[in-house]
Amino acid sequence: MGQGLWRIARNQQLQQQGYSGQGYLTREHGRRIPANSVSNTSHRKQAQGGIDIYHLLKTRKSKEQEGFINLEMLPPELSFTILSYLNATDLCLASCVWQDLANDELLWQGLCKSTWGHCSIYNKNPPLGFSFRKLYMQLDEGSLTFNANPDEGVNYFMSKGILDDSPKEIAKFIFCTRTLNWKKLRIYLDERRDVLDDLVTLHNFRNQFLPNALREFFRHIHAPEERGEYLETLITKFSHRFCACNPDLMRELGLSPDAVYVLCYSLILLSIDLTSPHVKNKMSKREFIRNTRRAAQNISEDFVGHLYDNIYLIGHVAA
Repeated sequence: MGQGLWRIARNQQLQQQGYSGQGYLTREHGRRIPANSVSNTSHRKQAQGGIDIYHLLKTRKSKEQEGFINLEMLPPELSFTILSYLNATDLCLASCVWQDLANDELLWQGLCKSTWGHCSIYNKNPPLGFSFRKLYMQLDEGSLTFNANPDEGVNYFMSKGILDDSPKEIAKFIFCTRTLNWKKLRIYLDERRDVLDDLVTLHNFRNQFLPNALREFFRHIHAPEERGEYLETLITKFSHRFCACNPDLMRELGLSPDAVYVLCYSLILLSIDLTSPHVKNKMSKREFIRNTRRAAQNISEDFVGHLYDNIYLIGHVAA
């Protein structure tokens, strides 16, 4: 009698834990897995109050098989293509698993040139022991240094042989790099006008509408927050460069660098007028045409009207 009551109590306990005499109930899926589905009968036997060891081992093995693919088992071209999508941090982590693949020079060369498009060292014979992975670390360190102190950053690049001491080389580096802090870059270009001159000549405004070209210019060379001599210098350099890139258009419209200079100032003022929440009475198209043609009489009314429409629809030229 005592043994029968014990068996009833034990069966109730097993049922509450998710087990039955005929099979194993998984709480995760809420469905019954019959015990007779297991091929090996020796692993179906359970100790009283125990669990299905075979089932757990089989589940663990299947999870291990669902892990990441071993890139060393793939063709090298496919492995390099997969690793080329990683950034520098992830590539360093991948090198802990696939050292030979993740440390490949072509991968690190691609990372260097995708972030820093131009460096003087790219066009030189690499020195003994040169590594693009090491170069990436130096470029990253130099960029951080530049964002703290531009002069020290440029000196760091030169000391490592990454950049030549030439305004043209520095301008190309700045033009092809997007990791430099624009505020520090603006301070540096204001002090290094020789670099600024070469940087302006790298822009190609051929067949671009004037407001769009001005936006592109100020995306690379940020305008100062206030009017002054530096802003006048930027607009003057842009005007000459825009005319040099579009000689046929300038002859057709009868525009000179001085006229483009006036138009650029008008576009900046119009941008502020239309986008500033502090200006309640916005300038109308008629007023803009009248004021602009008063400053530059040879400009056609239709052309000035198109300028107004561009600012009205697209927005600020120096944002």
